[in-house]
Amino acid sequence: MATTTSITTTYAGEFAGKYISSALLSADTLDKGLVEIKPNIKYKEVVKKVGTNDIVADATCDFSATSTVTLTERILQPEEFQVNLQLCKKDFRSDWEAVQMGYSAYDNLPANFSDFIIGHVAAKVAQKTEQTIWSGANATAGEFDGFTALMTADGDVNDVTGTTVDAANVIAELGKVADAIPSAVYGKEDLTIYVPSNVARAYVRALGGFGASGLGANGTDNKGTQWYGNEPLFFDGIRVALVGGLAANTMVAAQASNLYFGTGLLSDHNEVKLLDMGDLDGSQNVRVIMRYTAGVQYGIGSDCVLYS
Repeated sequence: MATTTSITTTYAGEFAGKYISSALLSADTLDKGLVEIKPNIKYKEVVKKVGTNDIVADATCDFSATSTVTLTERILQPEEFQVNLQLCKKDFRSDWEAVQMGYSAYDNLPANFSDFIIGHVAAKVAQKTEQTIWSGANATAGEFDGFTALMTADGDVNDVTGTTVDAANVIAELGKVADAIPSAVYGKEDLTIYVPSNVARAYVRALGGFGASGLGANGTDNKGTQWYGNEPLFFDGIRVALVGGLAANTMVAAQASNLYFGTGLLSDHNEVKLLDMGDLDGSQNVRVIMRYTAGVQYGIGSDCVLYS
């Protein structure tokens, strides 16, 4: 059975030669290195955690063993996912680019559309991966448990009760997250507060002078809402990263090196195959295929903060 294809066109005039799709989230979490990427995992990888208590003692003439060493582990097990679309070439013969298909009865998909669908599928997968990394639920088809689900189930994670964030309270709410960060983690170079778009917008607006934050009506550098030009954001010296996959009014604070994304081959996330089935089964179908693996895990839960 072919994927349902709906083509709406006047087929009058000349095609402009460009396909567009709705705006897609990019996989910023991976593209910007906001978590540690672990490739080449065929089945699962064990993330070892080492814990010790106080190791320094007063000196004596003898060797006297001190402290305890505790080894625990977390499992990073990427799940398998696939994209399977089937298009019938017959549906495109009355469309703008019918000539590109050739005049033979053994024709091909229009070249421009083939290029577009490959890029579009890859972008859709990137968007889905970004959303699932942070807000995914294993019970939902096409998803794995994201960081929010994993941290919610972990009693070691430092929980902060959230509220609806706006420009008036965003600095106070970010302050709650910063205050909950363990002392041993605060100040680390890769420490990051991950925020969704509504929190990032509220913070930018508050820094423009429109929040109850003591900045005055003109905000940062007395520039009001003109101050921001997509430069990096910081709060109390901590990097603030916008990640499109986080649900509204949810924040995570952690070291980037403590958050892991696992997969088999990274190239699988960009490889979309178009298979013309004509030579195989005599049909007029073209199949669009993509297969990849993905999953997330973190190392030490007590070093993480979840605001929700």
